[in-house]
Amino acid sequence: MSYYVYILANRYKTIYTGVTNDIRRRIFEHKEGLVQGFTKRYEIKKLVYMEETDDVRAAISREKQIKGWLRAKKVALIESVNPGWKDLAEEL
Repeated sequence: MSYYVYILANRYKTIYTGVTNDIRRRIFEHKEGLVQGFTKRYEIKKLVYMEETDDVRAAISREKQIKGWLRAKKVALIESVNPGWKDLAEEL
């Protein structure tokens, strides 16, 4: 089974980091506003970064690591693979 650490953004580049075992389902839930809370309130729907692993503990650890970073480091991570902040969900 695969696990994904992902970063979503809105049009103002407000970002959210999460983890899931079903990236397609989870992104659908965010895009449709089915996830209550921060992402729904700020319309954070665009998948701008993701990593895949087969180790659930590694995924959870990586999510916590990224969440602990300063915003600048998160932005640098996103821009290292997605400089235009395009929606990677279109490629899923």
